[in-house]
Amino acid sequence: MSPDASGAARIVIAIDGPAASGKSSTAQWVASVLGFRHVDSGALYRAATAAAVRSGAAPAEWTEDLVLRVAANVTLSPRSTSFAPCIEGVDVESEIRGAEVTRHVSRVAQMPRVRTWVNSLVQQAATRHDIVVDGRDMGTTVFPKATLKVFLIADPWERARRRLTQQIGRRPTEAEIAEETDRLVHRDAQDATQTVQAKDAVLIDTTYLTQPEQVERIVALAKAVTQRGSDTSPVDDHAS
Repeated sequence: MSPDASGAARIVIAIDGPAASGKSSTAQWVASVLGFRHVDSGALYRAATAAAVRSGAAPAEWTEDLVLRVAANVTLSPRSTSFAPCIEGVDVESEIRGAEVTRHVSRVAQMPRVRTWVNSLVQQAATRHDIVVDGRDMGTTVFPKATLKVFLIADPWERARRRLTQQIGRRPTEAEIAEETDRLVHRDAQDATQTVQAKDAVLIDTTYLTQPEQVERIVALAKAVTQRGSDTSPVDDHAS
């Protein structure tokens, strides 16, 4: 737990996992059910990437100094159950989900000082609100003493199918899924050093779970952990 300005402990639920494992949408739903705020750490990397794209510099010329300079205009604005990523005070949720940002966000996310900057903003949010936060190292680096840690995994093919269904609004073909699976496997390799399961995290394989089932499990775990206070013994919830 993280203390707020009054010294009261804040609850932090950290959800980690590889790209397209459903972290963000599940975390947002869990936050809504629990009455917490959802912090999407990935949105901060995307916002920093969008700011770099706006700078006009070619991606090959992006340095940590450049990204951090343009990211100085990136903030998180509280919503009722989440935070909006903003650039110069303007909500950029749609912009940061675009193809250009998606193409280059992994590069930005691998910059150590950018990661430190993102982690700082996320930690600041936890001093003021009970939060559900998702990312790749929330339970290992950012909140090693989180109230509850969850690590979501799923078969790459299923992750690709879900992502495409959400993006294109129809049932994707096998060829489309295969192509997206290749991209996700490549992304997994790029993100391998950041995507690490905490030793005390609950492992949930979502390959054969619906999203409501994922949310139900995490909400139940959160309620159980908060009810028993500091006793947060790890549970292996690996579905077969």
